[in-house]
Amino acid sequence: METLPLDGVVVADFSRVLAGPYATMLLADLGATVIKVERPGSGDDTRFWGPPWTENSSAYFESVNRGKRSIALDLSDPADRESARELVRRADVLVENFKVGSLAQHGLDFDSARELNPRLVYTSISGFGSKQGADLPGYDFVVQALGGLMSITGEPERPPVKVGVAVVDVLTGKDAALGIMAALRHRDRTGEGQHVEVNLMSSLLGSLANQMSSLLTTGVAPQRMGNQHPSIAPYETLRCEDAFLAVAVGNDAQFRKLCEALGLVSMSDDPDFATNAQRVAHREEMVRRLENVLGARPAADWQQRLQGVGIACGQVNDLSRAVHYAESLGLSPMVDPGGGAAMQVRMPIDFSGHGSAEVTPPPLLGQHDKEVLAWLEDPGQQLPPISSRRDPQ
Repeated sequence: METLPLDGVVVADFSRVLAGPYATMLLADLGATVIKVERPGSGDDTRFWGPPWTENSSAYFESVNRGKRSIALDLSDPADRESARELVRRADVLVENFKVGSLAQHGLDFDSARELNPRLVYTSISGFGSKQGADLPGYDFVVQALGGLMSITGEPERPPVKVGVAVVDVLTGKDAALGIMAALRHRDRTGEGQHVEVNLMSSLLGSLANQMSSLLTTGVAPQRMGNQHPSIAPYETLRCEDAFLAVAVGNDAQFRKLCEALGLVSMSDDPDFATNAQRVAHREEMVRRLENVLGARPAADWQQRLQGVGIACGQVNDLSRAVHYAESLGLSPMVDPGGGAAMQVRMPIDFSGHGSAEVTPPPLLGQHDKEVLAWLEDPGQQLPPISSRRDPQ
């Protein structure tokens, strides 16, 4: 029987909102058994973050919680707290994003968990780390501001703006999943668990790549440039007859091909545009000349023509058109979790030696209480396969 990379790994998911649940959903997609612990009666905050709403909760909640079992436990209740501690004993991985230090009152902090299970990979996700920033609430929007992302996002003469998705939460979730898998590898070699810590601020700073390198090299903080690139031109959106076209020209030979396709051969020989450095220096005039030609035809026509000669480009799609475009490339971006849930975005990793995890719908609150509690009470019992149905127990 074909297995997945994380088959047999049990994850105790004490996280809420986005970064943690995204990380644990990735682990579930890779084959792990993920048991999501939620507050009785209310559950994960995002169950109520709408619109849009689904039949059972919200589109927000369902975007990051497929493939999991849900158990409702009140950590202030002694019996439920003991069930949570037994889950820690049985788990390979624990993921939490409580306020730093607050799980100690329930005996579920790292030191307590390590006593229960020395092999546990204990993963903490916070906004600003466990030191001086421990008491600061960590919301993606605020981290985008404090972490500098807003300062380089948007048009130069307009106010700073956030990225259109909670990208810092997503990046942090990916960092958490990466750290977990590295720690599992370490545990497999040594038998020792670890405390993996990630935070939104560090994940954002670690993702700024060339923009952060520019600051560290020059001492000058990069500023907003809209869709333009500080070091490459043309590498921006250009106006066509009906829409904008993103054009990415990475070298001088590609620029010559672009000019030939647009009937501007002489432009590639002009000293002001012949090299990338000169194009950056004369960007405004370059854009004016290119748009004079591009404005005569629709973006889709130019996309087909320019892609045909090897120029990286694409019209600015909305999300619906983006999905259709991915499907046209055979990328199969969507999966159907069943159970009446809406279609979901497929995990973007393929393995040559493995199939895909059976995608099951996000759980109802406490949907798996009975089966998980029975499993916790009897070490010899196996968890039944997760169902694609969403019937409350």
